[in-house]
Amino acid sequence: MTKARNLSLLSTVEAGATADQTKADLNAIGVSGGRKNLIINGAMQVAQRGTSSAGLGANATTYLLDRWAFATGSTAGRLTMSQDSDGPAGFANSLKLDCTTADTSIGASEQSYLIYKFEGQDLQQLKKGTSSSESMTLSFYVKGNAAATYTAEFYDSDNNRHNGQTFSVTTSWNKVTLTYVPDTTGAYNDDNALSLYLFIWIHTGTTMTSGTFASNTWSASANNTRVSASNTSFFDSTARTLNITGVQLELGSVATDFEHATSYGETLALCQRYYQRFTAGGTGTGAMLAVGASQSPTGSWFFSPVLSSMRGTPTISFSSLIVSDSANYDLAVTAVVVSGGTASTDSSKLYLQTTHAGSATQYRAANLRAVSNTAGYLAFDSEL
Repeated sequence: MTKARNLSLLSTVEAGATADQTKADLNAIGVSGGRKNLIINGAMQVAQRGTSSAGLGANATTYLLDRWAFATGSTAGRLTMSQDSDGPAGFANSLKLDCTTADTSIGASEQSYLIYKFEGQDLQQLKKGTSSSESMTLSFYVKGNAAATYTAEFYDSDNNRHNGQTFSVTTSWNKVTLTYVPDTTGAYNDDNALSLYLFIWIHTGTTMTSGTFASNTWSASANNTRVSASNTSFFDSTARTLNITGVQLELGSVATDFEHATSYGETLALCQRYYQRFTAGGTGTGAMLAVGASQSPTGSWFFSPVLSSMRGTPTISFSSLIVSDSANYDLAVTAVVVSGGTASTDSSKLYLQTTHAGSATQYRAANLRAVSNTAGYLAFDSEL
């Protein structure tokens, strides 16, 4: 925002604007302080897991772009989720869904949606469950291959309550703004656990649509009222696409300009509270990912500090790793075992079981390496 614009807003305040106008103007120039966007990676910049995942549509939840997942159940439709370079002015990336297998025979229990999850301790400023409960405004940019209608629903998992609204997609980038009324029933828990979901519903059967959909109304959740019957089925054609970016959730009833992070590194650091991935890189036969010591001919200990404190004790996954010491190389990793009680939000002590024609020498220093400089990773996951 330009200096002239800031001065104009301040002049509005000084000229005796209404309380609501004053609040909106001050928020728009950042006088309220702190981060206004409750969503991390809303510009779809960070993709630690990769930039494309194909064949999605089985009964599973799949993360790709950080903090964003696609979840589905009971559908024969399939799609590819990717990080796309298409975006409206000011955005270099978007999350794209591309239908690859249609499903026009929709069973009652079918459902597919994008999903974002919030910690309860990050939502306390909404004052939900009190007489002072605040409105919240969701805004984002969308684009599709054809006109479509989808449902954006918030689901309060602490109190089993929900509120949904529909939005329209066109063949050009357009900004959607949805303000959700305050809810004086049911406070969010003040902890690091899951309290609130954002669902972008793109495909459902009648189990989710057969009731009376009450737009922008908080109520006890019932499956048959969660999605509008006007919802488009994303799987109606293999030509169907959906791009979304610039997702922002903020306090109040005014949709301000998207809050870009000061740098890519800032967004990455926020994402690493939930997921950290150490990958191969550089040159040679493989990047070293951790240093440890061989405990026995078939196992080694490694201490792996994480880059930043994570939300909770992480689970660990890996692919294409080897263990080597000064005498033996290429000891393939077959299992990762976290020593009881030693994994934490700040570090993890790993016991890696290996198999090889040879064997590691006991009590010798050992390296955890990728198989090659283009394959292999060690990941720590504490997603909600």
